[in-house]
Amino acid sequence: MMHQQRPYIHLLLWIALSLLTLFPIYWLFVISVKPAVDLFTTPSLILDAVYWKNYINVIGNATLRGYMVNSLIISTSNAALVTTLAFLACYALSRFDLAGKENIFFWTITNRMAPAAVFLLPFYLLFTQVFTWGDWKLYDTKIGMILLYCTFNLPFAIWTLRPTIDGIPKELDEAATVDGASTWQVISEVVFPLARPGLAVTFILTWVFAWNEFLLAATLTSFNARTITTGLSEYVTTTGTEWGTMAAIAVITLIPALIIFSMVQRHIVAGLTFGAVKE
Repeated sequence: MMHQQRPYIHLLLWIALSLLTLFPIYWLFVISVKPAVDLFTTPSLILDAVYWKNYINVIGNATLRGYMVNSLIISTSNAALVTTLAFLACYALSRFDLAGKENIFFWTITNRMAPAAVFLLPFYLLFTQVFTWGDWKLYDTKIGMILLYCTFNLPFAIWTLRPTIDGIPKELDEAATVDGASTWQVISEVVFPLARPGLAVTFILTWVFAWNEFLLAATLTSFNARTITTGLSEYVTTTGTEWGTMAAIAVITLIPALIIFSMVQRHIVAGLTFGAVKE
């Protein structure tokens, strides 16, 4: 009898956790479809009327659309670059007999342990005074933000991807080499297809980190490379906070992340478990 009840208990727990997880998103949506007067006079979680003007104002704002495009370009480019570099670095750490490679791996991870605020002043000086060519600077440029996020995302990507590469038997590399394959052919035709689940997980996680980052983007951009997350701060003024508009922007920023997740969801579970069990 106890065994028959367990599936129902698991189902109830799954439903409860799902509702708990989705509740903040629902609350955010409710705020986004209410006028400012209703937010302060009749606060409620029940949707009695839908007020779409907040979304119309956001979609019709050319500046915010530009911020959204900047975020997409920076996040996608950074995730692609970081995933590629992490894949090559993990292959080298896994396959080549490098002296002190475990120390190199640990040193790489330590770069991710420091908070982003520690790097604000050094990066600001680098972007505005060191890496300059005439009137051009890395400050407030998309390429600058793409390279900047590599500092934080690459160590995490290497740490995430290495178990996947280690889980691919080296005998496959040796068999391909015996058949006449070059090192690049082994990487691209043997290791890469088997590592796709881990690569998908690494890509989505680094993409989300770059997409959600606020502190560095707010400090090292002004307009040309400003991201959508920093655009939220423009609605916090001395005269008040436009909660409805901010909530609408937040809901809209969830859509690209959901699209990315839906594209790679079948690889996520496989990628998180690949290489976790060794015989």
